[in-house]
Amino acid sequence: MERLLIFAGTTEGRRLAEFAEKLQVQVYVSVATEYGRESMGTYANTKIISGRMDAAEIASFLEKNQITRVVDATHPYAILVTENIRKVCREKGVPYIRCLRDTEEHDMKENENMIFVQSVKQAVSYLKNTTGNILITTGSKELAQYTELEQYQERCYARVLSTKAAIEKSIDLGFEGRHLIAMQGPFSKEMNIAMLHDTGAKYMVTKESGKIGGFGEKLEAAKTAAAKLIVVGRPRETGYNLTEVCNVLAKELTRNNTK
Repeated sequence: MERLLIFAGTTEGRRLAEFAEKLQVQVYVSVATEYGRESMGTYANTKIISGRMDAAEIASFLEKNQITRVVDATHPYAILVTENIRKVCREKGVPYIRCLRDTEEHDMKENENMIFVQSVKQAVSYLKNTTGNILITTGSKELAQYTELEQYQERCYARVLSTKAAIEKSIDLGFEGRHLIAMQGPFSKEMNIAMLHDTGAKYMVTKESGKIGGFGEKLEAAKTAAAKLIVVGRPRETGYNLTEVCNVLAKELTRNNTK
């Protein structure tokens, strides 16, 4: 029997798990945090494990559980994780497929209301030469970089996941009270507009998170609220979208199980 390992933690990962549950294979789903585990839901024939794994731990898991195929549906910005998964699969000779997040069709040309940067570090460098409040929606992981801004505790409003770890990290960095918004997205255009108005933000920093991540709603909200959108570009990768990955799994796993 095929033994499939899905590295999840995204909406795509959850949908892949739901799809794989219908196939006659043993499915393992790996998520980085307990919050990710809870978000996955429960499945009759799927084992969900939580906890970050480095390259050595990934290799050990593949061997111990005799994994025959891996799907990488980790976050588009989890570059190191994807590099480790791909490297280990190549070394172990385990078939690997990368599930990419769909992009949306928008006018993505840089203009007076939207600029592109390659990293949060570049976004912070740009903001150092500006004045006005900032709504940060790039998550808690890289939040420390914004503390380089002068008067960041007055200027910046951080929107992070409503998890204990994210909230505690944000507070430790000096983001608290009205300057810390702990909510689960994605958010509607109207909710984004309300937050921009409430915080008085002239700038909104976001990642190019695609349709699932609510990028279109952020873009439209920034336009409506006359705020400049600073977009941290997504790393360019090769792989397949969710539908294509499901088609590949259905074809390959069904064929192998009938041998």
